[in-house]
Amino acid sequence: GYDGWSFYVHQGVLVAQDAALPVWIGRGQDVNGARLTTILPQENIVGYSDDHVQSQAKHPLQAVARVIRERGLERATIGIEADSFYFTAKSIDVLKAELPNARFVDAGTLVNWVRAVKSDAEIGLMQQAARIAEKTMARAIEVIGPGVRQCDAAAEILATATHGTEAFGGDYAAIAPLMPTGVGTSCPHLTWRDAPFAAPAGTTVEIAGVRHHYHVPLTRTVYLGQPPQKMRKAADVVVEGLEAALGVAKPGAGSRDVHAAWTKAIERHGFFKDSRCGYSIGLGYPPDWGERTISLRSIDETVLEPNMTIHFMPGLWLDDWGIAISESIRITETGVEAFCDFPRRLFVK
Repeated sequence: GYDGWSFYVHQGVLVAQDAALPVWIGRGQDVNGARLTTILPQENIVGYSDDHVQSQAKHPLQAVARVIRERGLERATIGIEADSFYFTAKSIDVLKAELPNARFVDAGTLVNWVRAVKSDAEIGLMQQAARIAEKTMARAIEVIGPGVRQCDAAAEILATATHGTEAFGGDYAAIAPLMPTGVGTSCPHLTWRDAPFAAPAGTTVEIAGVRHHYHVPLTRTVYLGQPPQKMRKAADVVVEGLEAALGVAKPGAGSRDVHAAWTKAIERHGFFKDSRCGYSIGLGYPPDWGERTISLRSIDETVLEPNMTIHFMPGLWLDDWGIAISESIRITETGVEAFCDFPRRLFVK
């Protein structure tokens, strides 16, 4: 499929019910990229002129509307991804103005729901991504130390993830390495600074191995010095909750069942978490590696199926510290398996 760093401008795919192939529509200078990275014939690759880009006079969705008219679909019912990252409010305004006889409906995350169940080929790529994730996490734990600048550790992490293995290389991740440290571990989505790591203090590292844009995230927590008893206890509770949840994850179980098992396990020890504890993963581009479909939470009604893939993220983020130990998992025919083979524990250095 199309692969290029061009998602910062308007681009999309037109899929008609009676058409054998979709139509790629994007910036003119990216047309050759579509030729090189897709199986589409020339007539199914359409570029718009550069005076549509970040222009006050023209808008790329005017070009999209023109393609729709040229294919006789100007009176069709057209599904749009109204809540996608890059489909702006102005986009739908332009489409409605250009296609007054069309009916627009929100298709939601329809495509992503189709992608929720992976093919065997996709699972194979994620298994390769898992090998990269293991190497990257091992390197992260190795390089984090007292006095080491956070940015220098991040550089080693990024280099390892990109190098991959001798058999296959890594791709860029949809999310930068997340590595909050000290009191920052109470905030799950901080990256790095140029300040050195201090001791005693914890650092949570969330990275992903990536192969052809298929992501396998992995999270571990490192403590420099002697961790306080509350953190040791939290690590044990997180692992207990993770394993309890994986014990009920199987085809036919609900995502809410997995969440309930996690919640029950940690509440026995006096911990509470009101956010979801996992989400669907697979193919991803910035700004997120999540598929925005399955969420492991009490109100989610998804029934798990074989080859669904989920990042189980049992993090605890408290007032001034936090801990996370996560696993990316695949639902198998009979249960669940973790993509990565990496110790589930608090790492102490």
